[in-house]
Amino acid sequence: MVVDLFLVLAGLGLLVLGGDHLVKGAVNLSLRLGVTPTVVGLTVVAFGTSAPELIVSLSAALKGSTDIAMGNVVGSNIANVLVILGACAALTGIPTKGLDLRESWVMMMAASVVLILLALSGPIGRMDGILLLAMLGLVLWRQLSTATPDDASQPEGADTSANGGKIALWLAIGLVALPVGAQLLVSGATDIARGFGISETVIGLTLVAVGTSLPELAASIASARAGRADMAMGNVVGSNLFNILAILGITALIKPLPIPPQMLQLDLWVMLASAALLWPFLFRGVRMGKRVGLGLLACYAVYVGVLL
Repeated sequence: MVVDLFLVLAGLGLLVLGGDHLVKGAVNLSLRLGVTPTVVGLTVVAFGTSAPELIVSLSAALKGSTDIAMGNVVGSNIANVLVILGACAALTGIPTKGLDLRESWVMMMAASVVLILLALSGPIGRMDGILLLAMLGLVLWRQLSTATPDDASQPEGADTSANGGKIALWLAIGLVALPVGAQLLVSGATDIARGFGISETVIGLTLVAVGTSLPELAASIASARAGRADMAMGNVVGSNLFNILAILGITALIKPLPIPPQMLQLDLWVMLASAALLWPFLFRGVRMGKRVGLGLLACYAVYVGVLL
């Protein structure tokens, strides 16, 4: 069990390291190739920051642990709202007036509803994956067509002093660390689940999901401490949308994903309810104060308690 725990921790460390370096390398390579900062921010950064979740879900699905692959996405979306936003609101509060995220929230809710409808109809197969990726294409087209040059003037990871050798090193570290970290995390988490008699679904929804969300959590807390807690809201909405359409879409295209009965009864509905909780903050301008943050964290604690 100690070895399995070490594998999980090592895997998480490599995922954080690999994700960070892959984003840096991809962003700076794109900028050197002449891609505009707006496009880089909406595409390269989005794909790069979700790389840990994508690689873990793919690795789990290919190893036959499809419950972990599904749990990783659904659990990450729940944790993004209840843990990441909860922590940021509890620390500093999140001002929501002036945030232009209504359309993105509607798209996130639509993606969540589509996922539930697909899950209710049976395993998420390759045709479902194509549908999700087609929806992703529409979302990216909409975001790119409505973006202004100032939307992503400073993409995450941009470094004007980076030379070709440094960019290549970042990419190499990311491309090596991500798959190795994913293998270690999935192997360790699967063995821990078996050792404690916990289902792989629960491990995917909790340990793996929160673990792959650590980069977003760290970045959001850093933004909150720097007085930009509002950025966490945009990151969460974008991440949740991307998790469903890109990660599940790509994974299902490669390996069909059966839906665990527990997920149909509880977890998918908790994911939808968590997303719906953002409505008064984005449409009514209600401020997410510390009490709201503590309430979101308490909701997550109750949810985990029900799972265990």
